[in-house]
Amino acid sequence: MNILFIEDDAIETMKLHRAVKKLNCNHNIAEAKNGEEALEYLNSYQVKPDIILLDLNMPRMSGIDFLKILKADEVLKYLPTIVLTTSENRIDLLECYKIGIAGYVVKPLRYADYEENLDKIFKYWEINSLVKP
Repeated sequence: MNILFIEDDAIETMKLHRAVKKLNCNHNIAEAKNGEEALEYLNSYQVKPDIILLDLNMPRMSGIDFLKILKADEVLKYLPTIVLTTSENRIDLLECYKIGIAGYVVKPLRYADYEENLDKIFKYWEINSLVKP
């Protein structure tokens, strides 16, 4: 799978790469540090990601603002976006689903739980039939 990982925290990015390596995944991971970078990436490349993993709390453009722009675009709106965040705020959760996310996963404190959650996310999307823009 081609995955776009949108995260501003370097430690979280290292954690994702460590988990992907340990899970023996052969996924291509593209990174963006904020919503603006992610939109530039999405509009620059012909090959779109199969899924987007999105943090909510980022500088310059929040994850929710990014989602609003993404889901308003006639081509990009079909990209499955999974929120991967520390926010347990119910208002954030409801707003994200209202905008049109594919899933909302709260980052657990324990690394083993984080790895297990990523494994479940990847396995689900590996077998899912995706709409290709």
